[in-house]
Amino acid sequence: MSQHPDSNDNVDTADDQTLSASNLNTTDMNVEAGTVASTETDPSKHIRIVNTFMKRRTHMNKNAEQALTDPEFAQYLVNNSSGDGNLDDIHDLRLLFADTPNGCDAPLTLEIGFGLGDSFIEMAAADPARNFVGVEVHEPGIGKCAYMAGTQNLTNIKIINGDAIQLLKQLPENHIDRIQLYFPDPWQKKRHYKRRFVSPERMAILTHSLKQGGWFHTATDWEHYAFWMVEVLDDLSGLSNQAGSGNFTPRPDFRSMTKFERRGLERGHGVWDLIYIKD
Repeated sequence: MSQHPDSNDNVDTADDQTLSASNLNTTDMNVEAGTVASTETDPSKHIRIVNTFMKRRTHMNKNAEQALTDPEFAQYLVNNSSGDGNLDDIHDLRLLFADTPNGCDAPLTLEIGFGLGDSFIEMAAADPARNFVGVEVHEPGIGKCAYMAGTQNLTNIKIINGDAIQLLKQLPENHIDRIQLYFPDPWQKKRHYKRRFVSPERMAILTHSLKQGGWFHTATDWEHYAFWMVEVLDDLSGLSNQAGSGNFTPRPDFRSMTKFERRGLERGHGVWDLIYIKD
């Protein structure tokens, strides 16, 4: 996590007004029909944007703070690591690894919302021949992830601060081998379903940048969201369910156990994995 908070139960006015800019980062730019007003024709009207995440304010430990400011860790941080990440100059994730041992042509995984980065780092360390890019909006998580990458001397990790959907819109077609979305915010309340990351509109953007034969892998511990995702993804042109229509995939060995999975299991929740392959 996190393009998502631990809970969205307090976001009760989201259907009536745009969430405060102080709580949110950049946006996915997927705007509901009937809510857009052109600022060119009427600049006094506000463009309402539906976000898939809330930006949290939490404590940053010394290691994370060091990684965000010490030049020793700068090699992992693609753009500014605090505030709203500027994505304007990021149009090719492979070029980020031009000066690394793997180079630009190694298999490429993008993880959306890696949270504090523990499982992301574990996966990258276990697969050194693969390049990993993580996109996150949570500065303490960005800092901690960079710190862990540095202390383990990993050369196959890059970290981007910013909105994943905006990033995906800027990338070439058939660009990424795998895209991971682990334990995204389920946005439990019905009025907030439009904020769920897995939607036809957002998944069309994601699929565009996925290579043919590439994987989209997601996991959740919220049963309703799990079946929501199956319904959306099975219906989406260009993706095929690895386990067959309507089915879930057993947890693959390469997916590290996340703290959100442990939390869900402790609460008695099930955990559902889905892997879709681009046709």
